[in-house]
Amino acid sequence: MNSDISLARFKQFPVLMWIFLFGSFITRGSYYMVWPFLAVILYEKFALSATEVGLVLTSAAVISVFTSFIGSSLSDKVGRHTLMYITGVLYIISFSLLAEVETVAGYVIVMTLCSIATALWRPLTSAAIGDIIDDAQTRELAMQSLYFIVNVGCAVGPLAGVWLGLTGEQSSFYITAAAFAILLVLLVWGFNFSDKAAKNTAAIDEPEEKKPAVQGKQILRILFADKLLQCLILANILCMFIYAQMDSSLIQYLTRAEAPDLLALISALIFTNALVIISSQFLLLKMMARFNLTVRIQIGLVLLMVSQFWLALNPIDLFWGWIGAIVVMSLAETILFPTMNVHLDRLAPSHLRGAYFGAASFYDLGFALAPLGGGLILDYYDGPTLFFVAGGLCLVVIYLYAILEKLPRPDFANSLSK
Repeated sequence: MNSDISLARFKQFPVLMWIFLFGSFITRGSYYMVWPFLAVILYEKFALSATEVGLVLTSAAVISVFTSFIGSSLSDKVGRHTLMYITGVLYIISFSLLAEVETVAGYVIVMTLCSIATALWRPLTSAAIGDIIDDAQTRELAMQSLYFIVNVGCAVGPLAGVWLGLTGEQSSFYITAAAFAILLVLLVWGFNFSDKAAKNTAAIDEPEEKKPAVQGKQILRILFADKLLQCLILANILCMFIYAQMDSSLIQYLTRAEAPDLLALISALIFTNALVIISSQFLLLKMMARFNLTVRIQIGLVLLMVSQFWLALNPIDLFWGWIGAIVVMSLAETILFPTMNVHLDRLAPSHLRGAYFGAASFYDLGFALAPLGGGLILDYYDGPTLFFVAGGLCLVVIYLYAILEKLPRPDFANSLSK
């Protein structure tokens, strides 16, 4: 199926979709004002090693992955909006606590709450988009648009943080909490007072009579029988492990190697990442419209591999070399991440969309293990070794995607009747 980018498609977005877009912008922007500098805060405040910082980040993320799967699967029964309200409140509480915590143990607990909220929010939003937009091409454009607006927030956030002097300021986490409070108000309005949103909410929260009631054991049986999904999860766990080195291990490597103008470099890397995505996403989508989703993903993986080898070879004091590597990585991300969501959306049966997006939360094991794995390699080897390993893993992911379509899938209708 070809992609379609047109004004007519944008006009088909319901009110709730526009709320998702605006809310994602303000929350991601405020999030990235402060979160990328958390590894620096932990290092400077507690003098933790790379492995210890990685263990803190990994512990929080691993717990959140399993919480996300349970919560997203439950959303197929109890409704997306209820869980989205709960997740929004959890965000507000956790970021408010993060502004006040003073111990390593406190950071671990509060960061776990933040990670749980993040891991719940992403699949809930993706599944809700599938619920409120029936047309496949409009849904693809909606997911691409959500990814685009998130990266606009990512571009604005770090620079705003630097301009406002918020980098390394713990109290600035209150800004993120306030942004989620605004989003929560918008969601309440969108679900309850917009006629369009109210109609869509009914579709989300009140299962249609024609759809079979799916029990937890049936969901697990279907997921275990779907070998294609299992291979996809493994491939994307590895992909996320590779990509997440930029968010955690690269910053630790640059910090410990005493790269010149460290905070400016970190902000520039994050800004470059978001700027490339903003400027190229829809252009690349248009250029690759004739390719099927798997081919697009493999092209992105080749670019990701090139970026890892570039990072491995770049001299520590070559500022623009780091920027160049991130440009290539960002092009890879621009192709990969939204396409992965669209790919999963097309694979998932409509009555199991929440369960499938919940299963996709296991991708985040890659993000979860990246700080620990990267920290260990940095402590026992060095930065170039880490990125050479990441480049080699790209070849494994390319192979897994090559065999994906050959793997068996369950008969969903018969599976439900057993």
